[in-house]
Amino acid sequence: MPDAPLPDPWPAPRATSPVEATVGLPGSKSLTNRALVLAALADGPSVVRRALRSRDSLLMAAALTGLGSHVDTSTDDWTVTPGAFAGDTEVDCGLAGTVMRFVPPVAALSHGTVSFDGDPHMRTRPIGEVLLALRHLGVEVDDDERGALPFRLRGHGSVRGGRVVLDASQSSQFVSALLLAGVRYDEGIDVRHDGKPIPSLPHIDMTVAMLREQGVEVDDSDANRWAVAPGPLRALDRTIEPDLSNAGPFLALAAVTGGSVTVRDWPSETTQAGDAWGELLTAMGCEVEHTSDGLRVTGPAPGTLQGLDVDLHDVGELTPVVAALCALASSAQPPARGRPHPPPRDRPAGRPGPRARRSRRRRHRAPRRALLPPGTSARRALPHLRRPPDGPRRRGRRRRGRRRARRGRRHDRQDLHRLRRGLVGPLRALRRAGR
Repeated sequence: MPDAPLPDPWPAPRATSPVEATVGLPGSKSLTNRALVLAALADGPSVVRRALRSRDSLLMAAALTGLGSHVDTSTDDWTVTPGAFAGDTEVDCGLAGTVMRFVPPVAALSHGTVSFDGDPHMRTRPIGEVLLALRHLGVEVDDDERGALPFRLRGHGSVRGGRVVLDASQSSQFVSALLLAGVRYDEGIDVRHDGKPIPSLPHIDMTVAMLREQGVEVDDSDANRWAVAPGPLRALDRTIEPDLSNAGPFLALAAVTGGSVTVRDWPSETTQAGDAWGELLTAMGCEVEHTSDGLRVTGPAPGTLQGLDVDLHDVGELTPVVAALCALASSAQPPARGRPHPPPRDRPAGRPGPRARRSRRRRHRAPRRALLPPGTSARRALPHLRRPPDGPRRRGRRRRGRRRARRGRRHDRQDLHRLRRGLVGPLRALRRAGR
């Protein structure tokens, strides 16, 4: 007898009528962990209300407590009492990028050795630019020249501060990490970005806004430059906003079923990237309204959702839900684009534009847009975006080009490693002579 078909272990829910709902969201992790860092550096005890209780935020609380502050997470409103950063300690980063990147600039202010490590996957995530910046500021960093976990910092109670130049094109957290701790550096911090466009710029805006709210002077008048002046840092009494990026799946229910969904406690003004949902859904034909309860989204009639062409470079975390909505749209519009080439005004002086670089390298690239015909299934939508129209014929060329690029980058890293190794001995001799 033929085997009986296995039951679906988790049948996907399917809406058969317009969805009407009101939902509440947990607090923002980005706001929670930034608030905890500022509270640990503040002039007095602070309260972080409605903090997100998650592994990442609890790891941040444990890291700051290990350095010398005291973070009480026993209630919904967390209290933070600053303390002296003294003694050796170990920091478990888990899988939290904010812990791995935000805590080292703070740990540099301690007296003692602070060791950092995390889950195995975290050893592949970038942190090298932050460590190089701390070295430039005079902090002793021991990472065996890997620029990754695990590593150790040896603090002497203060950091000189001043100007640093880094490439934050891999993560906006590189900039935020230095800005958060820079108010406690002797000369403050002056961060300059030199590289490709920074992703998720709203998260840097969030950091700057939170610093200013606590009385810190921040100068961000020039592009790709942020300067934090040294000075007092007032204690916090902050209520954490809901995580607006996580509102996407719930608001999408209203968009695709023609229903109405309200997200409670939506702030009237915010620096969160998820605030873009209002603009995006309006462009797709939804009705968006701020009410006394929160943000209410009412979808168009079923089958009339509009596609859109939008740049999501600064709000990349919204891409999965936006792409799914585009796959269900009735109009064949280009879907959201992730990271397009920067416009000429954002490119460093002397850097050729994409056309010149493309012709010089003679490389063929897949188009950055693709039309989704109406009714395209979600299963096929994303592969359709990644595959060029003429399919496998150019695949071999692209693979050879990638291999050549990887070899070039590997040789560059090897040359840099040899240069650093050659400088280690003379630098150590100079330090010993200075002592």
